[in-house]
Amino acid sequence: MKICIPVKEDKGLESIPYDHFGSAPFFLIYDLDKEEMKVIDNGDSHHEHGMCQPLKALGGEQVDAILVGGIGAGALMKLNAQGVRAFRVDNATVSGNIQLFLDNQLPEFSAMNSCSHHGCH
Repeated sequence: MKICIPVKEDKGLESIPYDHFGSAPFFLIYDLDKEEMKVIDNGDSHHEHGMCQPLKALGGEQVDAILVGGIGAGALMKLNAQGVRAFRVDNATVSGNIQLFLDNQLPEFSAMNSCSHHGCH
């Protein structure tokens, strides 16, 4: 299983998750099975609100889940349509949030609790 955690800075597993999926500078992709990670630039970070293209932003990477502070309803629906689920992170590092995810401690986003503008938390 691969998960994606949007981050502001690449500090590996000590990175802090970003507050909003679409405008994050980087995406940390972590393979839970192989315990490997890689970081990619967000190829769609400068878009108008509601115009996020999450699969373009991920540069073609296939992931199963997103761990993030916030995500817009449009991006969430596009990801969900591809079988990708999104979960709200805790105020911890990437490694801490991965452990919370594995322990089923992160709440899943729905259209009802998604963001309505950039910068929402």
